[in-house]
Amino acid sequence: MRLHRGRRAAWRVTRGAATIGGMTDPHYTAPRLVALYDALNPFAADTRFYLDLAASTQAAHVVDIGCGTGLLACELAQQGHAVTAVDPSRAMLDVARRRPGAGQVAWIEGDATRLGALDADLAVMTGHVAQVFLDDAGFVATLVAAHAALRRGGKLAFESRNPVVSPWTTWTPQQSRRVIDDTQHGAVEIWQQLVDVQAGRVRFDTVYRFTACDDTVVSTSELRFRTQTELSEALRKAGFSEMEWFGDWSRSPVDETSRELIVVATRG
Repeated sequence: MRLHRGRRAAWRVTRGAATIGGMTDPHYTAPRLVALYDALNPFAADTRFYLDLAASTQAAHVVDIGCGTGLLACELAQQGHAVTAVDPSRAMLDVARRRPGAGQVAWIEGDATRLGALDADLAVMTGHVAQVFLDDAGFVATLVAAHAALRRGGKLAFESRNPVVSPWTTWTPQQSRRVIDDTQHGAVEIWQQLVDVQAGRVRFDTVYRFTACDDTVVSTSELRFRTQTELSEALRKAGFSEMEWFGDWSRSPVDETSRELIVVATRG
């Protein structure tokens, strides 16, 4: 999930996490929960950051790893970039393929290892998808696959929540509760409940209450919170060299108050 963009952002759901990190999560596989994804994850500052990055680096070909419902991929395509988008969730890709601009995107169902050598200019992993990789081997393997998809000098960009500020402390029903109005299911009340925090891993429940039919769905998720040092080490293992780090979507430097760890790394 892309949780926590301030209070409103307790709801950025980590796109593409259905199986990409070894998880099977109803957020990304159950059709009625997938139908809520775009309402919870609208175009916002993170989307603008990656669009601007693609423009400023003059990226002719962009790879979107864990593309989810395709918001960024289709925006990139409509701005003239060639786009390859990969996600393990068929339900998410079904939504993505119905977006304006979807016909200009090469869609792949699967994980990053399906990409191969594409000679791409830019690869992105948005929506905190980097955090669904609970073990280091799986995370590095995905970074290696991104490296292989890029041309020499190409860039990989992604973000991860900063564990220094313990963002999970606000993942409570009181602070995360919100109601959205879905055209198909009516009003849906949604909140989160922290379950456990251990060794950089955070487990939490997301509760969906469909008020019209008085039905409740609980989805349990687990995310990995890596430090900036751990992220840097994984990138170096995968073959990336230069790294630019930002603490927010305005490109401020990382400090002890930064909620995000945003990196733009160059393939060596």
